[in-house]
Formats: sequence, structure tokens, C-alpha cells
Amino acid sequence: MSIPKKLFKYRSFNIRTLSSLCRDTLYFSHPAAFNDPLDCHPTINCDSTNEELQRLLAFFVGKRVTSKMYVDLCKARITGDAAKAYANKQAATEAQRILFEVADKSTDCEYGTSVEENESWILIQAIESEIRQWYERGICCFSTSYSNPLLWSHYGDQHKGLCIGYTTERDPVPELKKTVYGGSRSINSSTLCEAFLNENGSAAAEVDRDVLLRKAKGWKYESEWRLIGQQGLQTSPLRLAEVTFGFRCTGAVKYAVVQALDGRDVEVTFYEMYDKRNSFRLSRRRVEVDELKTCFPVTARSAVEMGL
Repeated sequence: MSIPKKLFKYRSFNIRTLSSLCRDTLYFSHPAAFNDPLDCHPTINCDSTNEELQRLLAFFVGKRVTSKMYVDLCKARITGDAAKAYANKQAATEAQRILFEVADKSTDCEYGTSVEENESWILIQAIESEIRQWYERGICCFSTSYSNPLLWSHYGDQHKGLCIGYTTERDPVPELKKTVYGGSRSINSSTLCEAFLNENGSAAAEVDRDVLLRKAKGWKYESEWRLIGQQGLQTSPLRLAEVTFGFRCTGAVKYAVVQALDGRDVEVTFYEMYDKRNSFRLSRRRVEVDELKTCFPVTARSAVEMGL
């Protein structure tokens, strides 16, 4: 799928936005911070045996514990084969402990009608928790539109903020993913087994899509694309190309952003939104930068100082 040549990110005007523009960075959020609590929060449909579920849970626990343990060892300057062997041993021990705990809980009649059904349900819950930790990536979201009034209201500080336009024509080309709207947020356990236990590439791609890219149909108006990477501030893989100011954005904010990006080695084009008469549509026009600079900054003077 070909990616759009331009993508847009709506922002409030604040010190973080200004810093991001000046430093050419993007913030990759933890999915838990999204305004949609179901985003990147899949459920698992069980179509596997308990033995397969046990193997799947042991896999995720093993990978999680091994990774954390190895990082801790490296911080303590313990590396090499001995460190890896120790981390693997601890991971195996933890996986066995959790499986034993699952087997013990399955004898409780609270969960279902039989021990086997209880165990299946508990295993699914544990796997759901593990897979959400497995996919704890950072995500940065964009839209293909700069004029959507809902996006301006929801993310652009009720039209008082700005919309930052980026070009995707970079070398290398950014790995952007298109959001998928609708469908089910449930993933079959058999697909997880294929993806992670049998290392099936197509199954892994299907799981990646359903965990990281699928959203409810009601969000389709966002026309969203995503960058996926490490959480936190990252150097932008996109090229900043333009800034569009909201319909209610003040002149002082426009001046501050224009001045902040003045002298940048790659030119930025500035626009402002305006309402079209007799219509609910918004359009945009170029900001007259030279005219804006004649209006700001303003120096306050008393009548005496002005010779009045």
C-alpha cells in the first residue's frame, strides 16, 4: 500500500509543541494514554487446546522475563553467554511458577463448570495480559486531512491550536501503517500459536495489524496513519513541511511559531484556516508572514511616553 505524500498532526499550542517544532521531534505515546481505551487492547478468542494455551503463555512469560532480566544484568555490567543462560533459566522458572498457579486456580469452581474450562479461561486471561505487555510500543498518529473540523475540535484545542504538515518523501521512506477501521478486536488463539510458536510470518502480520492498527468503525473520520517505534520523544522520520493555524488561533501564537522556525534550513510554509461563507466547510490560505511581523512584538507605552 502506497503511503500518502503528506500527513498531518493536530496539536494544542504549548511549550511541548513549540519544543517539538524547534527540535524536529515526535512523541510516540503509550497506547494506554489514547482517548480510546479499546485501542491496542485486544481480546483473545479461544480455539486451541489447553496444552497449546500453556505453551503460548509460557512463551510470552519466558520472553518477557528473559528480556527484563538481561537488561538488568547488562546494567550491572554482566554480559555474555553466562548472562543469557541465567536470564533464560529465570524465565523458565517463572513460566513454570505461573503455569502451576493457573493449574491451582482452575480447581476453583468460580470460573466455570469444569476444571478444564476453568483452566482455559484463566489461561486466556493471562495470555491477554502478556500480549498487551508484548505490544507495549510507542505510537505516533497522523491524519491525511488538515481541514477536518472534528479533528480541529478534538486535537487542535478547539481550533485554537495548529496542524503540522509532514512530507513522507524521505530517505529512507518512513514505515507508516494505515489504521484499519471496524471488524473484531478479538484474535484467535490459534493465530497467536501460528505467529509465535510456529513463527508463521503471515500470521504474525495479522496479529500485528489487529493489535496495533485496528480501531472501532466510529473513528474512521480520522483517516489515520501510524508510526510505530520506541515510546517517548524521537527524532522525526518525517520532514516538517508546513504549519496550519486554527480558525481561532491568535496572532501572537502565529507570530511565536513563525519566529521559532525562522531561519530553518528547510523552509516551512504557513497557512491559516478560515470559514467559508454560507457553509460549514473550512478552507485555508497562506499566512502573510511579513505583514504578521509588522504587528508583533508590541511594546506597551503610556500616554506620557507617547507624548500625548
